[in-house]
Amino acid sequence: MNLDDLAAFAAVAEARSFRGAAYRRGVAASSLSDAVRRLERELEVRLLHRTTRSVTPTDAGQRLLERLTPALREVHEALDAINTEGASPVGSLRLNVPTIVARVLLPPLLGPFLAAYPGIRLEVVADDSLIDVLAAGYDAGVRYDEHLEGDMITVPLGPASQRFAVAAAPAYLARHGVPQHPAELQGHSCIGHRFASGLVAPWSFERGSERVQIQPGQRLLASTLDLELQGALEGIGLICSFADYLAEPLEDGRLVEVLADWSTPFPGPRLYYADRRHLPAPLRAFVAFLRERHG
Repeated sequence: MNLDDLAAFAAVAEARSFRGAAYRRGVAASSLSDAVRRLERELEVRLLHRTTRSVTPTDAGQRLLERLTPALREVHEALDAINTEGASPVGSLRLNVPTIVARVLLPPLLGPFLAAYPGIRLEVVADDSLIDVLAAGYDAGVRYDEHLEGDMITVPLGPASQRFAVAAAPAYLARHGVPQHPAELQGHSCIGHRFASGLVAPWSFERGSERVQIQPGQRLLASTLDLELQGALEGIGLICSFADYLAEPLEDGRLVEVLADWSTPFPGPRLYYADRRHLPAPLRAFVAFLRERHG
């Protein structure tokens, strides 16, 4: 039986899409469809339910996928192992990262990393939902401490610490006044962020033993950082976001920070991946790259 056909089936079943699997593997969707049909003929069983809108494994397909996934991983790891220490790794690296990491922290890393490893193809998906990135077929993910599993290996990706900053345009503060305490934000226009899950992120503040939480979104609620920032720059209201993201408008005066003494630092993001005997060569190279940059 053709190992490539088995790998093609696993890719489609995991992606729940011929087109998505084809993109990840860098092949034509028709070639994956041919491979799955060929495999179903040889096994004399249907492995995938196909409709115009979705692709899902049958019961038999799901059982095969569960046994096949670790076996294929072993094969890939065995092939990756032949990349010696002195050789330049070749292959794909798929990362799932929060939007803020893709927007602010990853861009300065991409050029130096890809220049150092020309044989690596990097795919980055910005995603704020808390999915199981390893089960979804990614090589590694990036998350903050509160969302990291204890059995994962982690490596710092960005700064050791970050903080949230609350800011507004000077014109807004001139009209509505500068809040001196987080409780005063209830009388202000606060721009909210809605995650893909539907959750509207609350704004949390801490100073000494005092803790305050407010629910934003009275005038503008958005799911993209750039739209929230533009709203703040236009004087619609206050924004609460990563200080790294607001750094430029804060520096040039388009925004003014308020309640800075209520801004508590928290640990920066970390790359995480499963503890395996043999890491894929592209992931091993990225881990080494990050460790070198962070000393």
